[in-house]
Amino acid sequence: MEISGASAIVSGGGSGLGAATAEALAQAGAKVVVLDIDASKAEAVATRIGGVAIAGDVADEVAVAAAVETASLLAPLRVVVACAGIAPAARIAGRGGPHDLALFERVIRVNLVGTFNLMRVAASRMTTNEPLADGERGLIICTASVAAYEGQVGQAAYAASKGGIVALTLPAARELARFGVRVVTIAPGLIHTPLMDTLTPEAREALSRQPLFPQRLGRPEEFGALVLTIAANPLLNGETIRLDGALRLPPA
Repeated sequence: MEISGASAIVSGGGSGLGAATAEALAQAGAKVVVLDIDASKAEAVATRIGGVAIAGDVADEVAVAAAVETASLLAPLRVVVACAGIAPAARIAGRGGPHDLALFERVIRVNLVGTFNLMRVAASRMTTNEPLADGERGLIICTASVAAYEGQVGQAAYAASKGGIVALTLPAARELARFGVRVVTIAPGLIHTPLMDTLTPEAREALSRQPLFPQRLGRPEEFGALVLTIAANPLLNGETIRLDGALRLPPA
C-alpha cells in the first residue's frame, strides 16, 4: 500500500508503541492523527511529527468518530493502528479476595472493545475509499501481546483482552476482504516502553535476558518498522505476527 499522501490514525499515539508508529507513518509521508486519552502527550507527538492530535478514550464512540472524521478531511483514511491499552496486574483469587470485576471489565473495555470500536468506525469509512491500483482500500493493524498465548500469573484480564484481539483478526479480515481492507495483528513481546522505566534497573536487566535473540528488550521503533512492512506487503492479511525475539513467557 502506498502510504504517502494518505491519512492514518494511531490510537495510544501519545507514547510508547503508538508514538513510534505515528512517527514511522509520518516519515513515510502519511498525515497522522494521534489519538490518546492524554491530551498533552497526543499534542506533543502530533507537534513533533506534523500531525493532528485528538484527545479521547478509544472505547468512546464520539472520540473515535471525531478521529476518523478528522483524518478523512486530511486525506483518504487508509491506515489505522490500534495501540491504546492498559495492563494492570491482579490475581483471580488474591490475598485481598477475588479479582475486582470492575477492573477486569475496564481492561476488556480499553483493550478489546477499544480496538473493535476503532476498527468498526475506520473500516466503515475505508470501504468508501477509491481503490488503489491493486484494489486495496485500507489497512487495520491491531496490537495484541504474547500474553495472548502465554499469559502469566496476574495477567488474567490482560491476556483475555489480547486473546480476544487475536481471535478478532481473522473474522474481521474475512469480512472486509471484499472491500480490499486488510486486517493484521502484531503481538509484541517485551518492548522498552515507558512502563519499563518504572521498574528497577535489575528488573529490566532480568527481563532483557528472556528473549532468545536478540537478547534484549525490543525497541518501539521496531514495532513501527513492522507496521510499515505490513503496509508494503499486501499478502499479509488475517494473521497475528509475533514480534518477540523467540520469547516464550514463563508462568510467572
